[in-house]
Amino acid sequence: MAITSNTNDIPTKQELSIQISLSGLSFCILQRDTKTISVLRDYNFNKKLNHHDVLDKLKHLFNTESFLQYNFSNVQVIHVNELSTLVPKSLFDEHFLADYLKFNSKILKSDFIAFDTIEINDTANVYVPYVNINNFIYDMFGAFTYKHVSTILIEQLLIIEKNSESIKVYVHVSQNHFEIIVINKGKLIFYNTFEYCSEEDFIYYILFTAEQLKLNPETLQLIFLGNIQKDDALYTMAYKYIRHIEFGNRQENFIYLEKPQTNHSNFTLIKSF
Repeated sequence: MAITSNTNDIPTKQELSIQISLSGLSFCILQRDTKTISVLRDYNFNKKLNHHDVLDKLKHLFNTESFLQYNFSNVQVIHVNELSTLVPKSLFDEHFLADYLKFNSKILKSDFIAFDTIEINDTANVYVPYVNINNFIYDMFGAFTYKHVSTILIEQLLIIEKNSESIKVYVHVSQNHFEIIVINKGKLIFYNTFEYCSEEDFIYYILFTAEQLKLNPETLQLIFLGNIQKDDALYTMAYKYIRHIEFGNRQENFIYLEKPQTNHSNFTLIKSF
């Protein structure tokens, strides 16, 4: 979704992407003409905050970090939370956004509800953005765009898997939560997000999803994205039960002045461009 204003275009080719969650903030700056990522920063909180405290953290970074003092030709915000649901376009009516969310998310009457259109699989992604964050970014930059993190994940993985003839289980790992995206022969068949506090929580939700979809842990192909590496406890736990595990790849060709930790980390932030 886009928020527009009457501000003049800024004569720069630098673009800023900001990923907002209650557990941390991430920033990426792209020099579009040279396809160069000049800044890639993650700021993780010690605990899950409320959206007011996250805004305070964001304001502090804009006041103290020099890389955020530049002008940008494009700014986009990625909202990360569990307050989203997918609706087939054939059933979608933007006058009933709250009705779609209320069955699987706890929402308030005062919540502002938005939606992204996912053209590649003809769905609408209905979600609750952090309005206070959006208002702050608008005050800072004027026009900007925003999306839910699941929109980027689904769009990009469907592009990667468009010619696949098999079923893939993607797990996108973040600090306190992860998303599971299951794609069969290029078609999305499952998406959900889960919070976890331990390795046991982590593997439970993966195995439960596999069971519901009648997938055999001995044969399913599990692909990790995000904040996970081979020596992590989460990987070790998963490998006890699932034999075919690999790491995904962003499949992009940017030049990096600040490199991501792995080829599968910062997936949604970098793929947002």
